[in-house]
Amino acid sequence: MKVISDDFNAKIDAYIEQNWDACLADISHLVEIPSFEELDKAQPGAPFGPGPRAALTEALAIAERMGFATTDVDGYAGFAELPGASSTQLGIIGHVDVVPAGPGWTFPPYEVTVKDGYLIGRGTLDDKGPLMVCLYALKFWKDQGVQLPYTFRFIFGANEETDLLDVEHYRKAYADPAFLFTPDAEFSVCYGEKGGFNGTVTSAPISDGLIVEFTGGAATNAVPGEAQAVVRASADGLPAADGITITPAGDGTIRIEAKGKSAHASLPEGGKNAIAMIVDYLLANDLVSAEERAFLEADKKLLDHTDGSGVGIAASDEDFGPLTVIGGTIELKDHRLVQTLDSRFPTSTDGDTILAQLRQVFGPVGATVENTLLLPPFLTDPNSPEIQALSSAFNQVTGEERKPFTIGGGTYAREFTRGASFGVEMPWIANPEWVGSMHGPDEGESIEQLKTAWKIYALAFGRLSELDL
Repeated sequence: MKVISDDFNAKIDAYIEQNWDACLADISHLVEIPSFEELDKAQPGAPFGPGPRAALTEALAIAERMGFATTDVDGYAGFAELPGASSTQLGIIGHVDVVPAGPGWTFPPYEVTVKDGYLIGRGTLDDKGPLMVCLYALKFWKDQGVQLPYTFRFIFGANEETDLLDVEHYRKAYADPAFLFTPDAEFSVCYGEKGGFNGTVTSAPISDGLIVEFTGGAATNAVPGEAQAVVRASADGLPAADGITITPAGDGTIRIEAKGKSAHASLPEGGKNAIAMIVDYLLANDLVSAEERAFLEADKKLLDHTDGSGVGIAASDEDFGPLTVIGGTIELKDHRLVQTLDSRFPTSTDGDTILAQLRQVFGPVGATVENTLLLPPFLTDPNSPEIQALSSAFNQVTGEERKPFTIGGGTYAREFTRGASFGVEMPWIANPEWVGSMHGPDEGESIEQLKTAWKIYALAFGRLSELDL
């Protein structure tokens, strides 16, 4: 069935210009709501606290004003629906929750500031801005007055930034769409996400240790940029080392601090692991006992090789490329060293294989390894009609010739049977330095990119509607 008319470009371009002010107002209304999780304030109908509840209420109200039928899924999620000629359903899912503002902002975090062609504010990029231009793209088709062959359901999640309990609750009540995408990632189109394996490695009890304290990292899923250890030793005669600072800590101890470079666990090549820097310094300068040395030499095999080759878990496949692994946090707790790790793995291995191999490495030094999180790889055939429809929509609007890709991170898409992540970021386009990234201070997005994404989404809805599902 032909859905996209010959004058589509002229229609959508005019529609975007006519409706941009309304879209911007709706983005602003959402951004003004500090919709981060507050479980201590949760109540029936607001399971993630008042902020996510208020943002979900606002998103549903906006959709209602647009003329969509809406449903509130117990405050966990909600959806707007555009009925089609058949009950076969195509889905979109975005989220109205955000991470807390945090420090470092030079603009008000919970209002939209328009400056030099950019929108600044928490959620303008992740995910309130993308969600809204995508919803307006669906409204474009509703306003054409022609019934599409398939039903479109736009799901609003309220717990994406933490535990994804929104999707878990939604899927208990509703069947998955035949295909779904989320406007919460990068263009062109992502058709697969690596598997995820988180683990905790715990040493045997250390009875004669020189290490008094050892801390590093803020999260399992990030290359730690800072770490420090307090050890029983004298600073006399200890050599200097790049990124290492040594100061007296009193009572015959010294403090060793390392400054590395943080990076997301899915892209560890850009980081420098501060825990590894401390471990290397302790081992090289004999600032450890025999028990500590045994564990840290095994840990070094993990920390020094982000492809997993040091501990024998390296793997690769055609779609995802190589496995990655990082040591995210470390602490000395109850006379045991506790190292967490995050691995993103392709289809050529699995969690059982990774766990067994890690135990082979750490078992001989008396350490235990526990798997704390396991996600299988998510993969949609890149040659499927749906992925190709999204890809062609992006390339046609932008004039690019970019191919579908996979990532090491995770999105809503992997929570459903068949799906993809689709925009709005275009990482090859540099923003001014004063424009922050998602989750950071001064989060922002280009107005031009949001308008381009609007057109891409509108074309994608048309392309999906022309498929034989």
